[in-house]
Amino acid sequence: MARGFRYSRWDGTQVGFDVDAEGLLSEITDDLLYHGDLHAALRRLLQQGFRDRQGQELTGLREMVERLRQRRRDLLERHDLGGVYEDVARQLDEVVEQERTGIDRRLDDARRSGDRRRQEILEDLASQRHQQLDELPPDLAGRVQALSQYDFMDDDARRRFEELMDELRRQLLQSTFNQLAAGMQDVSPERMARMKDMLAELNRMLEQRERGEEPDFEGFMDRYGDFFPGNPQSLDELLEQMARSMAQMQSLLSSMTPEQRAQLQGLAQALLEDLDLRWQVDELARNLQQAFPGLPWEQRMGFSGDDPLQLSQMSGLLETLGDLDELENLLRSATQPGELAEVDLDRARDLLGDDAARSLERLAELARTLEEAGLIEQREGRLELTPRGIRAIGQRALGDLFRKLEQDRAGRHEVERAGPGHEPAHEHKPYEFGDPFLLNVEQTVRNALRRQGAGTPVRLTPDDFEVERTEALTESSTVLLLDVSLSMPMRDNFLAAKKVAMALHALITTRFPRDHFGLVSFGRVAREVSPQRLPEMSWDFEWGTNMQHALLLARKQLARRRGTKQVIMVTDGEPTAHIEGGEAYFQYPPSPVTIEETLKEVARCTREGIRINTFMLDESYYLRTFVERMMRLNGGRAFFTTPDTLGDYVLVDFLEHRRRRRAG
Repeated sequence: MARGFRYSRWDGTQVGFDVDAEGLLSEITDDLLYHGDLHAALRRLLQQGFRDRQGQELTGLREMVERLRQRRRDLLERHDLGGVYEDVARQLDEVVEQERTGIDRRLDDARRSGDRRRQEILEDLASQRHQQLDELPPDLAGRVQALSQYDFMDDDARRRFEELMDELRRQLLQSTFNQLAAGMQDVSPERMARMKDMLAELNRMLEQRERGEEPDFEGFMDRYGDFFPGNPQSLDELLEQMARSMAQMQSLLSSMTPEQRAQLQGLAQALLEDLDLRWQVDELARNLQQAFPGLPWEQRMGFSGDDPLQLSQMSGLLETLGDLDELENLLRSATQPGELAEVDLDRARDLLGDDAARSLERLAELARTLEEAGLIEQREGRLELTPRGIRAIGQRALGDLFRKLEQDRAGRHEVERAGPGHEPAHEHKPYEFGDPFLLNVEQTVRNALRRQGAGTPVRLTPDDFEVERTEALTESSTVLLLDVSLSMPMRDNFLAAKKVAMALHALITTRFPRDHFGLVSFGRVAREVSPQRLPEMSWDFEWGTNMQHALLLARKQLARRRGTKQVIMVTDGEPTAHIEGGEAYFQYPPSPVTIEETLKEVARCTREGIRINTFMLDESYYLRTFVERMMRLNGGRAFFTTPDTLGDYVLVDFLEHRRRRRAG
């Protein structure tokens, strides 16, 4: 069944195709060519971000991490941990004051009743209760424990104290187990008993894992899954969630003064009256600390603000700090775009804002966008460029260089003419720069009519031109020798040289498909490089410029080819290494032996009809002297260039060489 599509007029408000594959590839091309690592190029793109085709900025991970750290600093600089127990103390004081008021009210009622006996009993009882309240311990834990055993005379004060204890118990457990927050709304005795059983079983599962046994995680979740609203899918996930929560709480305690810490710990012991429950909590903390030693168990948070942090705020604050840490760790460790799919975008939006959430969503799709466009693919778990991706990079480099030629070197690029050396292929195609201008008039006029409609005059534009395809009958073989010694990146020459290699490869494979293009990299030693591996090629981390070995490999490669043969050498230094006894010999300043061995290889190339053209990226005395000797021996040409003009010289020289060959 045919699919239907609906179109609407562009009104300037629609947003679409803001991140396209070609744009993404262009963003990472320089990085990829310089370092030769697709993974590293994507990772750096993730880190720095970029602008899409709509001009909207996609925030990089580096900036997001800094925002997270700033948000954390703001929270720590706002709060004072002294408020954790001051708020509880204030509420206890209010309960005590309410109880005193209730005692006095009941005593007044007895006095007004006229019942002497009742008055005496209440006066004695009120005196005892006031004395008990006067003698309450000054510390939080002692006051909570004493009031828990105190027999309230005022029902409202008793009810308020019990509600306060339930709320404090809930807040304390939620702060200790943030991941159980939604499962700890009920702190009834029955629920607390179930929690104790759950913690005991969790500790047994940890002990089983320590012995190498396989715990029954599914059975555990069947019995206690209501405690875990996050629905962890494995024991490791559950334990990591709980470990992060307990580590945050331990870190909070470490950030307090000794007095504050003693107050809170004593309060926790008073609230968790069940000794077995307290033991299970402490045992779980010990087990998790042993299982996850890398978490910040003892790290101080550095609170420095004036806003007292109340116990009721502790759970939310720890949850926010935990989310900030978790998101920061995920962003810092992300090495591939697909790893960002694990980010909770809603939570990221809460922490960082809408623009960051949008950026994360787009960044997570980078690799998939490139894969769907056929520019990269997964090979044995690693992202690599496809042939189409290599061609796209080469064509981009070639286009950049030709555009620069048109601007800076008018008349120097190739203009082919019809004539000998070309056979019609009985096909036509849209005209492209450099094509022989064998105009197909019929198809050109058809294109113009299709564009403007019927009527005269027929107005032609360059896009209407169709030319006859021709088949090149000449064949040329070129080997590019690319210097990859350590001096190339140190002098900022490597990227320009590699772009020229990509452009030359694209030019030959697309414009001159019958030609041969070979590539040899040379540093301390030389290596043949498959053009398909060209984007991943990087420099050598060794000193040495072994032209002799490079020319040897090029000569052997060209010996199997027909037609005109040439070597294009790009270098920034004189020969400082050669092969001797099967090993690379290096010396700087250049050894006379290295110079002579290199010139011997130049002579062999000359005898086999191989022309050597050299492009120098440095004008040192040694390099200039050597190249002059090589030119006299071989008859090739030498050019002194800079990284900015290297591509101009190489492409113009190559195309002029092709034109002279055809004319001959």
